[in-house]
Amino acid sequence: MDILTLLPFIVLIGAMFLMTRSAKKKQAAAAQMRNDMQPGTGVRTIGGMYATVKEVHDDTVLLEVAPGVHAIYAKNAIGAVLDDAEYNRIVHGDDDQLDADGTVVPDDASSLTGEPGADKADIAKIDLGKDEAADDDAESKDDAAAKDAKGEGKADGETGTK
Repeated sequence: MDILTLLPFIVLIGAMFLMTRSAKKKQAAAAQMRNDMQPGTGVRTIGGMYATVKEVHDDTVLLEVAPGVHAIYAKNAIGAVLDDAEYNRIVHGDDDQLDADGTVVPDDASSLTGEPGADKADIAKIDLGKDEAADDDAESKDDAAAKDAKGEGKADGETGTK
């Protein structure tokens, strides 16, 4: 056998080796992250639930999912260990960057419809209804164009050519 017939097999085996190596690195990093968990840190489970670690055992973790509510999870169910700032931003809504300038955002758009102090009766109403005269003109133009295209008195499919 020559090298050209073995080349596809060699490339395939090399690709499989590289894929399994990167997967093993990811698994090792995830296992290290789970082993570095300490009580009091915030975590996100693989199901998307955020909780605080209370106790760490060999294969399980005791999580506080709400004040006074505890649940036991497998260590493999921990998707990410979060730092304190990220956990507080997600769970408690603490974000110093959002309200840096102290602006107040209204709950609805009613304050955007007029000037401050303007009465609702003073705001001009826009008529969004159809204009019947414009519709009649458009229909008559469409009818005339259709008659010219078909030919007067001709049925569908009939043409004026011989």
